[in-house]
Amino acid sequence: MPMLQFKLNGAPVSADVETPTLLVHLLRDQLGLTGTHIGCDTAQCGCCTVMVDGAAVKSCNQLALQVAGREVTTVEGLAAADGRLHPVQEAFVACHGLQCGYCTPGMVMSAAALLRHNPRPSEGEIVEALEGNLCRCTGYVNIVAAVQQAARALREGAPR
Repeated sequence: MPMLQFKLNGAPVSADVETPTLLVHLLRDQLGLTGTHIGCDTAQCGCCTVMVDGAAVKSCNQLALQVAGREVTTVEGLAAADGRLHPVQEAFVACHGLQCGYCTPGMVMSAAALLRHNPRPSEGEIVEALEGNLCRCTGYVNIVAAVQQAARALREGAPR
């Protein structure tokens, strides 16, 4: 069984993984990080989105071994060590960008990846960045508003 080494939420991790293990199953089943949700298992819904080297990636469509030597960030890794929420997480709460919460981790991770690379996204760029994430509850208006609020907060120097 191959030994996988990578950084997870800023800390080095080593795990024995079988070759066909998907990243989502490594995170949830072996490492206990259940914030990354499993929705469709076909990379259609985005519930399983995490960041790999700062880019949004659907972890149900990525082999765990593909993150060897890379940096993986899950929704649990966005908050500060003292528990303070990331500005994207705060904005989702403030703007009511969630209802049932099932899609929220993937939406938050896609938004955080967008804002990491584009601090001033237009509404169209936000919609495009979130197009791989499906929500059945909110109608997306509040989600887009949350991303816009988070972008403003980050530009104004909110702690990450």
